[in-house]
Amino acid sequence: MARTVALPVLNGESGLSRYLTEIRKFPMLEPQQEYMLARRWREHDDRNAAHELVTSHLRLVAKIAMGYRGYGLPISEVVSEGNVGLMQAVKRFEPEKGFRLATYAMWWIKASIQEYILRSWSLVKMGTTANQKKLFFNLRKAKSRISALDEGDLRPDQVKLIATRLGVTDQDVIDMNRRLGGDASLNAPIRDDGEAGEWQDWLVDNSPNQETIMAEHEEYDHRRMALVDAIKVLNAREKRIFEARRLAEDPMTLEDLATEFGVSRERVRQIEVRAFEKVQAAVKGTIARQEQAALDAAA
Repeated sequence: MARTVALPVLNGESGLSRYLTEIRKFPMLEPQQEYMLARRWREHDDRNAAHELVTSHLRLVAKIAMGYRGYGLPISEVVSEGNVGLMQAVKRFEPEKGFRLATYAMWWIKASIQEYILRSWSLVKMGTTANQKKLFFNLRKAKSRISALDEGDLRPDQVKLIATRLGVTDQDVIDMNRRLGGDASLNAPIRDDGEAGEWQDWLVDNSPNQETIMAEHEEYDHRRMALVDAIKVLNAREKRIFEARRLAEDPMTLEDLATEFGVSRERVRQIEVRAFEKVQAAVKGTIARQEQAALDAAA
C-alpha cells in the first residue's frame, strides 16, 4: 500500500511550513464517510479509498510528530516514520469495531516514531533498561508537570520528584536530561515572517488536566490487564520465553534459553515470535472489546 499512496513530501526543516500548508488542504472525514471508505478498502482493495483515509489523517501525524522534536532528529524523518505508522493503521483498521480511525491510528503512529527514535539513538546514549526507555520518552512530560522548563540542569528537588514519579534513580534523571538537552522555545515562529504561526500551535499539549491524567491511568490499567490476560493463551514454554525475552528488565539471550530448554537458538527465536504474535492478537482482541463496551455504554 505504501508504494501506491502518493503523499506530500516534507524536505527538511525548510520545507516544514509548506508541508503543513499542503496537508491542511485534505478534508477531514465525517464518521460515515470514514466508515464507508474503510469498508471499500477492506472489502474491495480500493486504493483510492485508502488514499483518502491516509491523507485525511496527515495532520494527526504532524501533530504527534511535533511532540518528538526534542530528540535531535530530522523532523522530516520523524513525520515520515509517523506516516508509515498511519498507513499500517489504515491497512489493519476494522471499521466494524465501532471506533474512529484516529483513535486506532494514534498508537501505530506513536509506535512507529518511537521505534525510529530508538533505532537512531545509540544504546550508549539512551540506555537499555525498561526504566531508562520509559524515562527517555517521558522526561519532558514530567518536567512540564512541575514547570521545570528552563534549559540546563534540574534542581535537586526537581530531580528527586521526577525520579520518584518515574521509578528511576536521581542519576538516571540527571544523565538523561543532559543527553536530551534543553527544549526549544515553543514560542519560536515557524517562519521568519511569522505567518505560519508558532511551534506551540502544532505541539501536543504536555500539561494534562485531571481528566486527562485519569484517562491515561485508566487506559494504562486496561492495557496492563489486557496483557496479563493475553499471556494466558501461551503454554508454559512460550510463556517462559516470552517473559524472559520481552518483559524482563534484563532480557535473557537466545543462547541461555536454548541451553535451558535443550533446543537450538533458532527454535527459541521461532517460539518467541509465535508467542509474541499470539499475545499481540489476544491483546488487540481484548482492547477492541473494551473499547466496544465503552462505546455501547456511552450510546
